[in-house]
Amino acid sequence: MGRVATAVIARLPTLLVVVAVFALWLHGPVAQLPDYHDFADQRRLLGVPHALNVLSNVGFALVGIWGLRRTGGLRAAPGLGPGARGYRLFLLAFTLTALGSGWYHLDPDDARLFWDRLPIALASAGLVAAVQVETSPRVPPRDWAWPLALIGAASVAWWAWTNRDGHGDLGPYLFVNLMPLLLIPLWQAIHRAPRADRRAFLLAIVLYAAAKAAELQDRQIHALLGFVSGHTLKHLLATAAGAAIVIRLVQRLRLQVEAAPAGRPPEFRIRSI
Repeated sequence: MGRVATAVIARLPTLLVVVAVFALWLHGPVAQLPDYHDFADQRRLLGVPHALNVLSNVGFALVGIWGLRRTGGLRAAPGLGPGARGYRLFLLAFTLTALGSGWYHLDPDDARLFWDRLPIALASAGLVAAVQVETSPRVPPRDWAWPLALIGAASVAWWAWTNRDGHGDLGPYLFVNLMPLLLIPLWQAIHRAPRADRRAFLLAIVLYAAAKAAELQDRQIHALLGFVSGHTLKHLLATAAGAAIVIRLVQRLRLQVEAAPAGRPPEFRIRSI
């Protein structure tokens, strides 16, 4: 492969971001569906309104807390390497999604929806930052965790601010939420991330795409199955997507500990396997 072709491929992620931003600008504001808060499953359980949509958020907390504990908590183990800050942000935000989404589903409205969307945006930002920095050809790589966290938070704040008259713009939030599905596999393929990492993220992306599809088919799934709605399935599938990533992080740390010489802390380096 020639130098020109290699250079073009290396810049594909940047080009993708530019094209997506330009497309959003051309499209204009993206409106929230008018019946967004009208979920199919309205059943109470043990006094909890919209019970399954509320309780299905427990999985986010379980996976997030487990991931934090196994990777060293907010002071993540050094084996996570240069992506440590991004992964910490992801794990913390994934855990907080349980609180934000649970709070929202108790009594769905736009004010509570802000606290549902905020940790989701931060989790997306954390993953993008982690994979970008650990696949970066720069030495030392630039850590984008906190700048991307600010962009994620700003995307939700923008929706809330523009929604004062009931016509909020979801464009930036959707950009932050969906870009990881395209950028992460691109970076991993271009920079030859370990196959195990690529498989874990591919599984997570497939599960998350299925979660978004279930969300859009909330009523149809509820009418078909009866015992569960599409939105509840969204929570379960999104939890499984997060679990796929956390399991890989834990496995990666375990392999690093096993490979490290006695008395020497493990270090993680991206390499082809």
